[in-house]
Amino acid sequence: MKAEVRNFNFYYGDFHALKDVAMPLYDRKVTALIGPSGCGKSTLLRSFNRMHDLYAGTRYEGEIVLHPDETNLLDPRVDPIEVRMRLSMVFQKPNPFPKSIYENVAYGLKVRGIRKRSILDDKVEEALTNAALWGEVKHRLNDMAFALSGGQQQRMCIARALATDPEILLFDEPTSALDPIATASIEELINELKQKVTILIVTHNMQQAARVSDFTAYMYLGKLIEFGKTDEIFIKPRDKRTEDYITGRFG
Repeated sequence: MKAEVRNFNFYYGDFHALKDVAMPLYDRKVTALIGPSGCGKSTLLRSFNRMHDLYAGTRYEGEIVLHPDETNLLDPRVDPIEVRMRLSMVFQKPNPFPKSIYENVAYGLKVRGIRKRSILDDKVEEALTNAALWGEVKHRLNDMAFALSGGQQQRMCIARALATDPEILLFDEPTSALDPIATASIEELINELKQKVTILIVTHNMQQAARVSDFTAYMYLGKLIEFGKTDEIFIKPRDKRTEDYITGRFG
């Protein structure tokens, strides 16, 4: 296991959003979180990198433990900035900064204090290569990131996430704003990236979950209903609620 959610509860004020969630996250595998809108998928995903710390009135209970150093990511003594370096996130819509392509990808490295140009150049090239974008942008690194197409912007955001060498990549519906061709490109990229990094993805697209993930977790009303290998979840789910959702009878 690369990480493990243990007896995890989450509250928005008095609202109990996640209830006793427990699940593993396996090293260099893709785990998909599926379930109807409002079931807690994105809330769980964003708990991994402490995004909820940015909002008042939220509260965690339980643990999200990162292996092998047994770091509880939710421990208040753990710096959330360091957590976000170890677990990078790619959002639903591409969110390039109003900077050049180069400066976007190098941003996290500079936050870490890396200033040497040769190191930045190498890491930017490596990240863009790993995001399958280097060949398309290597001659225009100083162009504004907004000049890229939607699919290219999302791959650049993935490169930005990869540049700090994260241990886990968090994807929050990364293709929902993209056309089918760009979606296929991102899915192919996810299959390549899992050779190097652990991936947790939230998706509403059942076919996408079946295509890209090794493990699937079905959530409903803030609870984890079923977790297992993707083939088993989709072909022979153990829980009737999972079967109803996957087959389209519910949700």
